Amino acid sequence: MTTTLITGKGGTPHITSGDMGAMQAGIIGNGSYLLQGSDGTFPTVTMQDANHALIPVLNLVVEGRYARVTEAETATIESGVSGRNRNDLVCLKYTRNDQNIETAAIAVLKGTPNTGTAADPTVPSGSIHSASGTVWIPIARIPISGITPGTPVMLIKQIPPLSELWDSATRSFRENLKFQNAGSFTPCAYGQSNTITVAGGMIIVDLSGFKSNVRVGTFPVWQFQSGIKPSANISLGCIGTISGQNYGKQAVWTTAGDVTLTGGVVTGDLLQCYTRVLPVPEGITFA
Repeated sequence: MTTTLITGKGGTPHITSGDMGAMQAGIIGNGSYLLQGSDGTFPTVTMQDANHALIPVLNLVVEGRYARVTEAETATIESGVSGRNRNDLVCLKYTRNDQNIETAAIAVLKGTPNTGTAADPTVPSGSIHSASGTVWIPIARIPISGITPGTPVMLIKQIPPLSELWDSATRSFRENLKFQNAGSFTPCAYGQSNTITVAGGMIIVDLSGFKSNVRVGTFPVWQFQSGIKPSANISLGCIGTISGQNYGKQAVWTTAGDVTLTGGVVTGDLLQCYTRVLPVPEGITFA
């Protein structure tokens, strides 16, 4: 029989790690992810000293398998060589033996030192989904310049809790903007509201057109006044056209709350804006 009621009572033990891994991968994603800690932040790997990386308490979902570092532990980093650069990778190493017993541990992949730009070591191929015996999941990069290790760089993707994603998808937020300089950018007499609204998982961009009295390139024409800011820069795409021209002007909503106009304007240009509606990019939150 190929159809199984996984979480139903079967009379004998029948729920496997593969069952739960498939379900969790279907809900969270097929990749590898770092979950938020109990304090609401994403923990990071740090250097305890020149030869030890400190791995804090971590909650990880790797290809559907849930793994935890329940107490902070260290991983040994081999000493660097003067005049050479190297990247090491702190990883979660998953193993499956001949009896299908699965384990996970922190391990380090050592890079190859060279006199130029350091490159990450090759991560051995393998997939839990494909029942590989060994799978390496990079968590952080340790850049080493000569004998000095640098600040670890987190590599594993962060995934916010469902509550934040739900809030972002269902709650309404608004940001109010103002022109960087009303003398340099004279607003249209009956322009739009100069707001960006997030509602129902969509971004509604309503920016006022203006006449430019200056020549600028890529520039934060609209500045944050009040409201929300995105957790990462968001491309707003084409927001308007220059009067008399057949090309559009692009914009970026930055983490500072500004809206930067790319491509620039020259004195006398009249930017005619129109309302844009686009989906909230995956992983973006607002505060």
